[in-house]
Amino acid sequence: MRTYYFDMKDGVPARDKSGLEFGSDGAAIAHSKSLAEDVRAKRPGGHPDLRIVVIDENGREVHREPVYSKNS
Repeated sequence: MRTYYFDMKDGVPARDKSGLEFGSDGAAIAHSKSLAEDVRAKRPGGHPDLRIVVIDENGREVHREPVYSKNS
């Protein structure tokens, strides 16, 4: 298992300091998609540039998940 961090960025990052453990990059990416859905449900019409950035334990960016699509 590796630790992944899920930073929120819309210009200024909000850092995830605790992280979560997943068995693969794919599982962490799937989690970022779920997080994006949760944010959309709680804050419809939020900042259009908001992204969830997945960072692995080595500091490598694994994925950027947009929270709001251009069509939202």
